Amino acid sequence: MQKTTKIWTIGTLLKWTQDYFASKNIESARIDAEVLLAHLLQKERIYLYVHFDEPLQEEELTAFRELVKKRAMREPVAYIIGKKEFMGMTFIVNKNVLVPRPETEHLVEAVSERLPTNKNNVIADIGTGSGAIAISLAKICKSIKVYAVDISEQALIVARENASVLQADNIEFCQGDLLTPLSGLEKNSLQAIVSNPPYIPQSDMADLEPDVREYEPHNALTDDNDGFDFYRRLLGESQALLREDGFLACEIGIGQAEEIKKIAQQNNWGRCEIIKDLANIERVIILWKQK
Repeated sequence: MQKTTKIWTIGTLLKWTQDYFASKNIESARIDAEVLLAHLLQKERIYLYVHFDEPLQEEELTAFRELVKKRAMREPVAYIIGKKEFMGMTFIVNKNVLVPRPETEHLVEAVSERLPTNKNNVIADIGTGSGAIAISLAKICKSIKVYAVDISEQALIVARENASVLQADNIEFCQGDLLTPLSGLEKNSLQAIVSNPPYIPQSDMADLEPDVREYEPHNALTDDNDGFDFYRRLLGESQALLREDGFLACEIGIGQAEEIKKIAQQNNWGRCEIIKDLANIERVIILWKQK
C-alpha cells in the first residue's frame, strides 16, 4: 500500500490487504484485514461491507499501514488491537497473556454444566492468564467464588483489569506456582479445579506458526519437556483440595488423552470423561475425585 494520489476505498483497501497478507502466508488474510480496518475505524465489521465505496482519509491510511506492518511481521491480531472475543465477552490481551482460543470455550462449558446448582461453588482456575476462564465461569454460574492463580504478576495485571471491566467481583487473584497459593485452604473445599496448562511438547514448538511461537508467552505454551509436566503435578496434588463430589477439568492437546488417563490411574482418580471439540478432537478431560 504505497503513498499515492490513488483514492483508496474500504473495498479496494481490504482487497489489497488480503492479497498482501496472503503473500505472507497468513491463512486468515481476509478476516485479519477486516478486523484491523474495523478496529481502526472503530466500527463493526458489517460496516465495511455496507460502505465498500467509502474513501479513507490520508491519516487513516497512514495509521492502517502501521497495523498492516505489524500483522505482516506475524504479530497476532489480538495483540495489535489489544482485545479478543471469548464466550461472548471482550477480553483485554497483550503479550503477557495467551490469546484465548475458541476451543477453550469447550472447557468453560464443560465446567459450568457440571457444577451443582444447589450449593455455593468454590473453584480454582490454575494458570489464569487473561482471566478468560475464571471470569467466564464467574459470570455464567450463580453463587460461585473463584480463585484465579498465575505465576506471572504481569498476567494477573491483565486478568484483574478484565475482571474490573467485565464486573466479575467474585474472583480472588493469587500469584504463585500452580496450587501453592491455595495451600491455606482447608482440604476438600473446592468443587472444581480448572486449568488450561502449557501442554505443547518442546519438540513441537518449532512447528508452531510464528504468530504463536514468536509472540505468545513461552511459559504459557510449553513445559519445555514432553507436554505432561503440569498434568503430572495437577493430577498429583489436586484431589486433597476437592470436595467428595469435586472434579478436575483440563484442556488437553491433540493425542494426549491416553497418557493423561494413565497419569490419572497412577494417582487414583475416579471417573474420567473426555470431551471432543467441533473438529472431533479430544480437547477436555474431566477427572472426578475418587470416592
